[in-house]
Amino acid sequence: MVKYLHGFNSQEQQRLIDQAGFLAPLIYPTVDFSGCKKLLEIGSGVGAQTRVLLGLFPQLQITSVDFSSAQLDKAKENLKEFESRITFVNQDAERLQLNDKFDSAFICWALEHISNPLAVLQQVRSHLLPGSKIHITEVFNSTFYCNPKSPSMDHYYQKYNEQQLRFGGNPDVGSQLGNLLSQAGFSEISLLHNGFHLDQSNPGELKRFIDFWKILMKSGAGGLLEAGLVTQKDIDQMENDLDRILADENAVFFYQFVQAKATV
Repeated sequence: MVKYLHGFNSQEQQRLIDQAGFLAPLIYPTVDFSGCKKLLEIGSGVGAQTRVLLGLFPQLQITSVDFSSAQLDKAKENLKEFESRITFVNQDAERLQLNDKFDSAFICWALEHISNPLAVLQQVRSHLLPGSKIHITEVFNSTFYCNPKSPSMDHYYQKYNEQQLRFGGNPDVGSQLGNLLSQAGFSEISLLHNGFHLDQSNPGELKRFIDFWKILMKSGAGGLLEAGLVTQKDIDQMENDLDRILADENAVFFYQFVQAKATV
C-alpha cells in the first residue's frame, strides 16, 4: 500500500475539500487556463481542487489522475454533477499511460508526496501538446516561522516533516520546482512565493489560519502516533503552543508555498 502522510479516512477526505476552499483565494489568482480545453490534473485526490478548476474555467474538460482508487471513488461522488466534464484515471503518475494529449496541466499539493517528482513532470510533459501550459503549487515547509518561540510546535513539526521524508516525499519540494521543470524540458518557467504573514494587526485572520494549521498538523497525528514519532502529550502540547501564539500581543505566524508556471 502507498504510504500517505495524512491517511485516507473520511475525515481526511473532508479536510482536503475544506482546505481547497480555504486556500483557494491564495492559490488561484495566478492560475490561468483561459483558452485551454483539455487539462491533465495529477494527484487529484478527492476532487477538491478539481471542483475549483471546473468552476473557474467552464470550458475545461479535465482528466484527473490519482494513485488511490479510494480517493477517486470519493471524487466521483463529490463531482457527480460534473461527470460529463471529467475522466478519472487510477494510475501512478510516474508511469502515465494515457491515450490522449492535453493543452494544460495542473498539480497542487501532490509532488510533496511523490518519491520521483522529476519522473512525474517528464511523464506529464510527454502528454502535453506544444505550447501547453502547466501550473504547480507546492509546499516549502522550511519557511514556517512563528513567534513567540514554540518548542512543542517545533518538535511536532520536525516529526511531521520527518514522516514525510520517511514515506519518500519532500516537504520542501516547492523550493525545487524551477529546477525540476527545467530538467523535465519545460520552458518559460516562472516562480512565485505565496502564503501568509499574520500578526495581531489582523487578529481575525490570525485565528483563522492558526485554526487551519491545527487541523493540518493533526491530519498527520494518527500516523505519527503509530510510528512512535510523537505521543498524545506531544500533540496536546503542540495545540497549546498554537493557542499561546494566538494570545500573544507580539504573535507572528508565517508560511510560504511556491507556485510555478511553465510552457512546453
